[in-house]
Amino acid sequence: MTYRVFFLTGLIFMLIGQLILAQGNDFVYNQKPIDYAHWFLWVGSVFLIPQIVSSPKSIYSLVGIPVTLLGVACVIGMCVLDFIWWSFPNEEARMEFTNHISQVPSIWKPFVEIGSSAKVFNTGLLILSLHYFKKEKVGVISIVLATLILWHLIPVPHRLIWGYLLTLIGYTLILLRSGTDDELQQRI
Repeated sequence: MTYRVFFLTGLIFMLIGQLILAQGNDFVYNQKPIDYAHWFLWVGSVFLIPQIVSSPKSIYSLVGIPVTLLGVACVIGMCVLDFIWWSFPNEEARMEFTNHISQVPSIWKPFVEIGSSAKVFNTGLLILSLHYFKKEKVGVISIVLATLILWHLIPVPHRLIWGYLLTLIGYTLILLRSGTDDELQQRI
């Protein structure tokens, strides 16, 4: 149960990070004494790892665990780059750094293009959720909708907020309800 609580807390932290980011770059760059938005995303993604790696063994976990961990790594890398952007004293320094790393595909593609979109991350979470489809259809459907939003297949404003919110709702339903079923099965 501890891993589930950390996981849901991690998703809440990631949602808070997205809510802060939605305030705009000027707001984010003026956060003091730290870049709260990206610290919430970073800590949130780390909190997910224990539950991810302890997902029930199934065909879905064989694919879902590595994909989700790859997505977590992309989010963490993106946060590290955003910590660096935040640390620069002005927009000119940020642009110089951006121009430099945008020319390095091994940094730019995984951590800026992929990491910031949450596409790989949420696709992995979707795959892992399929294990629970028979028990918790509403939760899985919520994660399907979140993934479609994150992949821009369902266009909505503030797609990252909606994507993380629906993922949180879906996994709350899955983990809290399946946790009750698992505990009942152990008592019997």
